[in-house]
Amino acid sequence: MTIFQQRQQWLQDEMRKRGWSGFLVTHNVDIYYYCGSMQTGYLFIPTEGEAIYLVRRSLVRAEEEAAVEALGSWKTLGERLRARCAGTDAAAVAPLRIATELDVLPVQLYVRLQTALPGAVWEDGSLLVREQRMIKSPDEVTAIRAAARVVDDALEAVIPHIREGMAEVELMALIEHQLRLRGHQGLMRMRAYNSELITGMVASGASAAVPTYFDGPAGGTGLHPSSPQSSGRALIQRGEPILVDIGCTIDGYLIDQTRTLVIGDLDPELQRAYDVAEEVLRATEARLQPGTIAEHLYLLALDQVQEAGLSAHFMGYGADQVKFLGHGIGLEIDELPVLAKGFKYPLAPGMVIAIEPKFTFPGRGVVGIEDTYLITEGGYEKLTVSHGGIRRL
Repeated sequence: MTIFQQRQQWLQDEMRKRGWSGFLVTHNVDIYYYCGSMQTGYLFIPTEGEAIYLVRRSLVRAEEEAAVEALGSWKTLGERLRARCAGTDAAAVAPLRIATELDVLPVQLYVRLQTALPGAVWEDGSLLVREQRMIKSPDEVTAIRAAARVVDDALEAVIPHIREGMAEVELMALIEHQLRLRGHQGLMRMRAYNSELITGMVASGASAAVPTYFDGPAGGTGLHPSSPQSSGRALIQRGEPILVDIGCTIDGYLIDQTRTLVIGDLDPELQRAYDVAEEVLRATEARLQPGTIAEHLYLLALDQVQEAGLSAHFMGYGADQVKFLGHGIGLEIDELPVLAKGFKYPLAPGMVIAIEPKFTFPGRGVVGIEDTYLITEGGYEKLTVSHGGIRRL
């Protein structure tokens, strides 16, 4: 049995518990997770029996990657899905209960599906899928490890070329060039609506602390209001923090890492804030073990920064502070679990989590660190391998 069949079987077991007839997977990332292909179409997993991957384009490419059928006419879609449910216990109970990922499903497509399957009850299966994806297989972890090595190699190749007066966007371009040469896919997927990220956030001094729409502690001016995030045209100056919050995607899987660089020395207040970020990370690491509740790690961090007198600057500033310490990572950068208030998930072996304590000082910059960890039976393994501490250039 392949890893994709195992994932489908797990989902079928969970659907039976809920009395669902089937699951229509529409989101590209989820389609890949369950069948190993990412062509335009839909994957339908009935509660009993084999899944059907209905592809519009490219059928030729999809046939090389998975067992597929042509999507064909939209008018016949409902009939084909009903036929797949015919042999299930749930089919004996009217109406059919079909789950899908309502967190990302466009309303227009939802209306078309309701028309294609009149009388069916649509269930929100998005949380179930996201919870399944929290636990990574050995192959998934291998890809994330590979991404971590690429980030480290790329950063080491670029650091000797950083100079005073260099534009932020030039530094970002050098990093992206080195990442791409080493296999970075050039895209870091996010699930959140209207959120997007290419390679990360590289900014220096005051511009790093400029807030933006992106749900993170550092914004960046970006190059234009149409892309108001990350690197802009500001010139890197001596003594200001250079925040290098970058990721890399290898075989679909992401790593997330932040390092703080400086030409010369940091202002003592910023240096102290960075030291506190390191202390928060070390204290969090000490509790990275199966059974620890995700929320507790965030609350512990809040206590630490309050004791240090830095609460006003933790993970953003003012109304733009974000309310988390870390996040799951895998095929998408914003996976479960989230280290935030209200997330009661106990840590479990196989979870991969990025932890990013940072401090934002408007007009001055952002300092902090981020590493990515695998939760193991005995504790954790740090997957990011770049040199820690502030890098003085």
